[in-house]
Amino acid sequence: MKDAFSGYHPFVNFLYFVLVILFAMVFMHPVCLAISMIFAIAYSINLSGRKAIGFQLFYMLPMLLLTAIINPAFNHEGVTILTYLHSGNPLTLESIAYGIAAAAMFVTVISWFTCYNAVMTSDKFIYLFGTVIPVLSLFFSMVLRFVPKFKAQLAVVSYAQKCIGRDLSSGGVFVRIKHGIRILSIMVTWMLENAIETADSMKSRGYGLKGRTAFSLFKFGRRDRIATISMAIIGIYLIAGAMAKGLFFRYFPSMRGVDLSVFSFSLFLAYAVLCAAPLMINSWEDRKWKLSQSDI
Repeated sequence: MKDAFSGYHPFVNFLYFVLVILFAMVFMHPVCLAISMIFAIAYSINLSGRKAIGFQLFYMLPMLLLTAIINPAFNHEGVTILTYLHSGNPLTLESIAYGIAAAAMFVTVISWFTCYNAVMTSDKFIYLFGTVIPVLSLFFSMVLRFVPKFKAQLAVVSYAQKCIGRDLSSGGVFVRIKHGIRILSIMVTWMLENAIETADSMKSRGYGLKGRTAFSLFKFGRRDRIATISMAIIGIYLIAGAMAKGLFFRYFPSMRGVDLSVFSFSLFLAYAVLCAAPLMINSWEDRKWKLSQSDI
C-alpha cells in the first residue's frame, strides 16, 4: 500500500520527524519509550514491509538485547541491589532498568531515522533548504543518496572484478587482500568523481545563486495546514507538559516517576496520537479509497 503521509508537503514531513525524533531522545518515561518504539517499528514495517521486519529482527533486536545487557555490567548506580558480580560490583535493579530504557531509546531513534530516509527524499530536503542553506542542503542530499548508490556501484564493481578473477573469493589471503584494496581504490575514485560531477552539475544550473527559482510540484494545501497546526499544538502541549514535570521519570538513585493522573494520561495519549499520525493517515486514506471503489 502506498504511504499517504509521504504525499504531504515536505514541511509537514520534516516537522513530524523533528518532533518524534527529538521527543524519542528526550522523553525517558517508560510509557513514552514504549509508545515511541511501537509506532516507530510499526511505521517502518508499513513503509518497507518484509525488509523492515528482517531489519528489526536481525539487527535491532540483538542491538536492543546487547545494549540492555552491557549497561548493568559497567553502571552500578542504584539503591536496589539484586546481587554482586564476580568483580565485587553490585548489580542493581536501577542499572538494569536504565539499560533497557537506553536500549529502547537507541533502537527507537534508529527506527525513526529509517522512516525519515524513506519519506524525506533528497528532492524534498533540497526544496525546504535549497534557498536557505544551499551548500549544506546539497551536501546532506548527497549524503542521503550516498549509501544506496554506493551499495549498487559496489555490486557492479565486484561483479566486474569477479569476471576477470579478481574478486575476494579467489586466491590466497594476500591475493584476496590485494583484490579488496583494488576494489576499495576503484570505489574511492568513483566517490570523488561522482561528488565533483554532482557539484559541477548543480553549479552549472545556477544552484545557490541569489534570486534563483526552481520548479516544484509541492503545494501547501488545506490538509497540510491542518496537519501542521495539529502537530504544532500537540508538540507545544507535550513540551509544556514535560516542563511541568508531567512526564517526569528518574532511574537513579531510585526509580521514581510522576503519579498517574488525568494530566499525565492526556500527555501519553497526545504522544501516542503524534507517533501514530502517519499510520492513522494511511488507514484513513485507505478507508476512503475502499469506500470510493464500493460506490462505483
